[in-house]
Amino acid sequence: MNWREAEREYEDEVIGETTLGRMFEESVERNSNRPAQRYKGGIYDRSLTDSVLPAATPGEYRAISYAEMADIVRKLSAGFHDLGVDRGDRVGIFANTRMEWAQCDFALLTAGAAITTVYTSSSPNQVEYLLDDPDASAVVVENEALLERVLEVEDELDLEFIVSMDEFEGYDDRSDIHTLGEIYDRGEENFDREAYEARIDAVELDDLASLIYTSGTTGQPKGVQLTHWNFRSNVNAVRKRYGPRPDKADDVPTLDQESKAMSYLPLAHVFERTAGHFVLFASGASVAYAEDPDTLQEDFELVQPTTATSVPRVYEKIYDGIREQASQSDAKRRIFEWATDVGVQYQEADSPGPILKAKQALADKLVFSTVREALGGEIELLISGGGSLSKELCQLYHAMGLPIYEGYGLTETSPVVTTNPPEAVKIGTIGPALDGVDLKVDESVANQEAFTDDPGDVGELLVSGPNVTQGYWNKPGATQGSFTEDDDGTRWFRTGDIVHIRPDGYLEFRDRVKQIIVLSTGKNVAPGPIEDAFAASEIVEQAMVTGDGEKFIGALLVPNEEHVRDWADEEGIDLPDDSEELCDDDRVREYIQQEVDRVNEDFEKHETIKQFELVPREFTEENDMLTPTMKKKRRVIMDEFEDRVDRMYAEAEA
Repeated sequence: MNWREAEREYEDEVIGETTLGRMFEESVERNSNRPAQRYKGGIYDRSLTDSVLPAATPGEYRAISYAEMADIVRKLSAGFHDLGVDRGDRVGIFANTRMEWAQCDFALLTAGAAITTVYTSSSPNQVEYLLDDPDASAVVVENEALLERVLEVEDELDLEFIVSMDEFEGYDDRSDIHTLGEIYDRGEENFDREAYEARIDAVELDDLASLIYTSGTTGQPKGVQLTHWNFRSNVNAVRKRYGPRPDKADDVPTLDQESKAMSYLPLAHVFERTAGHFVLFASGASVAYAEDPDTLQEDFELVQPTTATSVPRVYEKIYDGIREQASQSDAKRRIFEWATDVGVQYQEADSPGPILKAKQALADKLVFSTVREALGGEIELLISGGGSLSKELCQLYHAMGLPIYEGYGLTETSPVVTTNPPEAVKIGTIGPALDGVDLKVDESVANQEAFTDDPGDVGELLVSGPNVTQGYWNKPGATQGSFTEDDDGTRWFRTGDIVHIRPDGYLEFRDRVKQIIVLSTGKNVAPGPIEDAFAASEIVEQAMVTGDGEKFIGALLVPNEEHVRDWADEEGIDLPDDSEELCDDDRVREYIQQEVDRVNEDFEKHETIKQFELVPREFTEENDMLTPTMKKKRRVIMDEFEDRVDRMYAEAEA
């Protein structure tokens, strides 16, 4: 039996047709004494008291079992219910990823509520929209700072109460503002197990579980309606692919009771909510929370996780940090570069010979083993989603013994659509569809002449399956425009992404339909692969390709200023202190031209970067050039650097 057949036929105690609250309780029954959550001391002023949640030693992690987590979830659920939360209510969670986020999620789901997520980067106006649009009756905030942001706009909302995870001072005159500790105490006083179980049983699979607002690069975000069955069916399908199936060889990594995960992506986003939360707790895994992004490497060393989920930009940053640490001298830099070259050769070889095997073993001893230790030394699998991952970067991680399994999904699909199976990974692809998820492409959306070298089907990806949303909250027009229907009544979600479905069923991501660049010559160019080619560059930090309506492809490049200055020092070049002046320095441009030439080698003539401009600011969420899911806001970036884009094309015309 091959892995595809085994996956289709696989059933176990995790796979089922139960609501998310019941799924959690079933896992607690199976795993009551196993570690469920791990939290770090000295980070938060938690309101759950020491008698409920003993304080961890500052700088160290402490674990609670599934039974202990369940006690907190049950008492919080009863407390929320006593405050008036009932089936069908929408309640916001406005907090960073932390253990209380997960506890509140299950507590509210078991009370019958639907969670609407609010991003911690949201401005008061955005907070107002994200709570007003779903008509939220309450909101759980992380701390006093986020509480104040809600209070700025509370006159525009219809909130019955607000809860803070952390302690706060003041507000004694407000009977509608509570701490999470107070909710627990209220629940403990009123908890009745039969009533709790009855509330879980009253929830149905088709009930709304969450409204997750798509971050979007333009316009107001849309609230994606996701039911318990949308999420639950996706948990089932991911379990079939990554679970401990009996057909898997012993060296194939799995997600199961022994898995230790590090969670740091926003739980407000669907990727971490499913892959780093629902799937793991259903499986009986242990989840540790990296509760301060500045200490991520330290947290990996402390927790020694076996798995983590992340987005390409974070993997790029981690690799940059690894390379920087490994290149503290010329000798170490040369060894690191040699090792990564050997690693990629080893990954690309169908059957590496004895010489290449020996080189790989030496590279592992000198470099890769140290890298693995820096991430805790126990990593078995890393999951990538939420954007396109550079093939070169993925190869480098595999070479270092840190395998990344790339997948694809959207908020509207709960989210996983495809992902690489660990026993049959194909680097450079986003994997085949999960069991129960049907795919096809609309070829009319893509210029087929641009993809003549791709055997298989290329076009806009359409998805059908139990994980697909029914539509957008209060937006029937947007819902209608996002779906198409076959003559037999099958409903397909239009993803807006161009993909290549290969003859082997694996998908290759091309780009967003709206982001395909159409040159004035009529040629179509996907910017994503060109930008991804810079992902492992130590010279260029970020890239955004331009050229829509122009004669040629251009690019805005963010230089790695620290590296450029180190290079200049070695060459005896005196560079200006000002970042903007550095970007205009001809010597720097000539140096970066070499990197552009390297990237251009892998693309067709009409896809190569003919002109580029260096820009002095990194694209970040804080300066509004990235979305909360780390996607480029191309229009914002173009407006921000309009003068440089104009200069790039004006100079070419001259």
